[in-house]
Amino acid sequence: MLKRTLFFGNNYHLNTENLQLKATCKETAEIKTIPIEDIGFIVFEHPQITFTQSVMQLLAENNTAVVFCDAKFHPSSMLLHLDTNQVQTERFKAQINASEPLKKQLWQQTIKAKITNQAAVLELSDKEGAEALTYLSKQVLSGDTTNQEAQAARRYWSKLFDENFTRERYGNEPNPALNYGYAILRAATARALSGSGLLPTLGIHHRNKYNSYCLADDIMEPYRPFVDLLVLEMQTQGLNCSDLGKQEKAHLLQLLTQDVKMNGKKSPLMVALSNTSASLSRCFEGKGKRISYPEVV
Repeated sequence: MLKRTLFFGNNYHLNTENLQLKATCKETAEIKTIPIEDIGFIVFEHPQITFTQSVMQLLAENNTAVVFCDAKFHPSSMLLHLDTNQVQTERFKAQINASEPLKKQLWQQTIKAKITNQAAVLELSDKEGAEALTYLSKQVLSGDTTNQEAQAARRYWSKLFDENFTRERYGNEPNPALNYGYAILRAATARALSGSGLLPTLGIHHRNKYNSYCLADDIMEPYRPFVDLLVLEMQTQGLNCSDLGKQEKAHLLQLLTQDVKMNGKKSPLMVALSNTSASLSRCFEGKGKRISYPEVV
């Protein structure tokens, strides 16, 4: 079943009743309820939202990704449940004991998939440069030792938006929209990894002692182009890609429910993430050799 995504931009008090999330608007006293088992993702934006401890407890047990926003209304932190899989201990061990050659092969697959999807985005958007990226995707070595990812990025961003665009965290439009979409994607990826009994912290490539989500940052790479497509749509529709309002954020949250193609079949992106994380778990356990990633088509 496809889980629902909830966004709280107004001042609510949340509590639970009969395994239902009960949301009471503090301004109008309007009450909304939804079964907690139906919720896969929640964004808390308003700074005065309050909730009972039972809300966080049940959301964690349901493996709901809970995202909290900062004073600028940007996603800044997330809550994840670490006891989500019956064989979690064995999968932790397999992940920790993964050999360097295996991790380098998995990173090679990941970067090839990312660059291939970037090429597809350019082609779908009638932009130049798709052929060059397709060529670079075929040059990726184990561990991406020749850094084809960076070479592809330089070509990709200049063709996707314009020659003067620089992709950066605090850059000009459409960077704010990209950053918001990537933050949502990161949280959803971490949720999927936890659901497969993996540690989102222990990456196959990213290694930063200050980063608690190295593996999520690894696995989300081939999914980033789906965010890029949504941001392109925002520009086409005349939405603001710098000062994000409710309409813009609602558009970006469609990311989790949009259909993607994986292994010849269509499924919502949130489901695809679960399939990707499950395939990664099989690789760590020696039961598979490839990570399943979706295609931009």
